[in-house]
This record gives sequence, structure tokens and C-alpha cells, in this order.
Amino acid sequence: EKYNVMMVVGSQWGDEGKGKLVDYLSEKVDVCARCQGGNNAGHTIVVGDVKYDFHLLPSGIAHPGCVNVIGNGVVIHIQSLFEELAKFEAKGGPDYTGRLLISDRAHIVFDLHQQIDGLKEAELGKGSLGTTKRGIGPTYSSKASRGGIRIGDLRFDAFKQRYRDMVAHKAQRFPGHFKEVDTEAEIARYVAFGKKLEPYICDTVHYINKAVKDGKKVMVEGANACLLDIDMGTYPFVTSSNTTCGGASTGLGLSPNKITRRYGVVKAYTTRVGEGPFPTELHCETGEKLRSIGHEFGTTTGRPRRCGWLDLVLLGFSHLVNDYTDICITKLDCLTGFDVLPIAIAYKVDGKKLESFPASLEVLAQVEVEYYEAPGWKEDISAVRKFEDLPENAQKYVKYIEDYLGCPATWIGVGPERDAIIDRST
Repeated sequence: EKYNVMMVVGSQWGDEGKGKLVDYLSEKVDVCARCQGGNNAGHTIVVGDVKYDFHLLPSGIAHPGCVNVIGNGVVIHIQSLFEELAKFEAKGGPDYTGRLLISDRAHIVFDLHQQIDGLKEAELGKGSLGTTKRGIGPTYSSKASRGGIRIGDLRFDAFKQRYRDMVAHKAQRFPGHFKEVDTEAEIARYVAFGKKLEPYICDTVHYINKAVKDGKKVMVEGANACLLDIDMGTYPFVTSSNTTCGGASTGLGLSPNKITRRYGVVKAYTTRVGEGPFPTELHCETGEKLRSIGHEFGTTTGRPRRCGWLDLVLLGFSHLVNDYTDICITKLDCLTGFDVLPIAIAYKVDGKKLESFPASLEVLAQVEVEYYEAPGWKEDISAVRKFEDLPENAQKYVKYIEDYLGCPATWIGVGPERDAIIDRST
């Protein structure tokens, strides 16, 4: 292939275990890049016996040979970034001098954006979206309404007046709030942040395109997931950025034709955090059992995740939008011990099969799900490293997914350990 760019995308509602594939692949890449989202994402990476939780930093930072790019589509809460770097250093992470590049075009998440996140959720009351309150949505709102401030703006004096204007605008929108903001002290704080960030700030669009042209191996690390995409997801219960492959083009300045490998990460069952319809959700002991076996609690918030069976209607839509070249199935080991594993293969409304995944939540909330009942297996598969060594029914489960999607399952996760992966790429 002319270009050596791969993208790892969450193919469901997030928490698919993207970190596992990213970690596995990032040892073999020259550049690891984040293209969207902010510190509302959470990726857990294990190197040796050290466990890192990344929220803003690209996972490749854990590997000494990898350059890490925070692209223009990412929104950055600077203090959180410094805290994350300090934690990384405290855990003995490899030196990142010259290995962390931050786009001068990336927008800044200010503390007031985080406050607004909480205020807006409170305004919505019972109809709240269940955001992480990290200020991500309000920052993208500022960006879209052209009132945002970018990392590169910290280099210039004009930033100061823009910040004053932003505070005044937000105080007008939320009367009684932001009076306590010491605007001038905040400006001084951000000027200092700018100086501290200076060694990392660069034109990442130029850098990444040059890296691709020079034949470097680039991995784009998606955050959140396809069904949380602001356009393609279960709106309004979505995040505020484009989490699909298209987000890599706009969020890094990479032409779509350069993203030649698109890897969809598929959890062997389905989970969801926050609100919104979930057709295969299990409101019973089985759902509890999946949550406990899979340790389904959020990396960023610790919230318990809602659990349900694998949904191929949802995945078919996800594949349609991203055109995956390969998928990575994670947590297959969590399905050991179930007699039957229902897989959603069609949605019906009033007895009629739907042709596609519905945009309307009203429709999604009332679909009747048609299931294929796959036979389960009892064997512990956590030590298996070859596909043919999996129990026959586990192999059949994987093949059923491949056949339905028309896409190879190149990697299969069989346990939380770093090497607990079946690699069929060789």
C-alpha cells in the first residue's frame, strides 16, 4: 500500500477495549495520534507490570520509539494534560522529550467549560444526557460558534481579550455564575501554561502528512465510538465530535485516501454508559453477571455500564459508515460459561423488518429484536493463542460475526493480560 496509516475505531458505544489493540499495535508504529475528543476518553494500557490510564495522551507515549500527536480535532484541558504527564512520569514512563506534539489548532477546554457542562446538565434535569462533565461539549460549542480559543493563541496577546470576552459571554448566558472568576488571574495562569506547553506546540498537520509521505507507520487512535458520533450516533446521547473514521481526516488534516487500514474494535457483547435506548440490554441477572465478569465500570467516571448481548444490526451500521478492513473482537473470554449466546441480527417494528439502523430514538426504543441463538462453551479460553485451539463453539461465534459483517476478525482478545490476544494477521 502507498500509505501506512491505520485507524483504531470503537465500533459500538465505547469501552470496547480499544486500548488493548492500540497497545498491541503501538509497539510497531512510528507515530500514534489522537484526532478528536478530550479527556472524556479513557484507555488503559499495560506495559510490563505497569498499568497506565490515558485520557488525553495518545497510548503510544508508553513506547520509547513512538512519536505522539494530539491533533487539531482534540479539545485540551491543559491542567489535566499536565496532571496526566506527571502521573506518567511518577510511574516511570519512558522519556517523552521530542515525542509529544500538540496541535496549535487544537481548542482549549477552560474550567468555565467544565462548569457550564454541569449547569447545562442541571438545566436539562431528568432529560440530562449523562455527560462526563469534563467540559467537552461546551468547548466544541465555543469552537462551532467561533468563540473558542486555540492552543496556538496562547502565544499572542490577543488571547487575553478573547478570554475576557468569553467570560463575559458565559456570565451573560448563566446569570449569577462566573462572577467569582478572577479573569486577570486566569489569564496570567494560561500565559504561564502557554510557556510550559511551548516545547510541544507545533503544526501537526504538516508533521503528520510529512511522516506519512516519508513512509512512517502511523496509527490514529480513535476515542469514544461510532454510535457516540455527533452525526452517526444515537443523537442526542452522543459525544460532541466525529468519532468515526471521518474524524481522523478533519481532526488531523489527513486526506481520507491515506487512511488505508480501518480497524473496528468489537466487544463480544454490548455495553453502554449514560442514557439512551439500548435494544439488546439485559435487565436481569444475566446482565449483572456480564457486568461482574467483564468488570464493566467506566475508566473515566467509574460508572457501572449497562450490559446486553452482541448486536449485529448496530455493528452492520458501524461497518457501513467506517468500512472496516479488519475487526478486533475483545473480551471473548467473558462469554465462557453461558449455555446460549443470543446475537441480535434484525430489528422489527410492527412486525416489519427495518432496512437500516434507525436515526430516531423513538423508533430505536420500540424495536423488537430478532436473535440468532449461538451455542455457548464452558472451557476457559484465556490461555489460547491460536484460533484453531478455541473451543468449536467459540470459533463458530467468531465466524458468525465475520460472515454477517463480511470482515475478518484479525485479532481476538481472550483476557485482560497484554498478551492475551489471538493474532491472525501473520
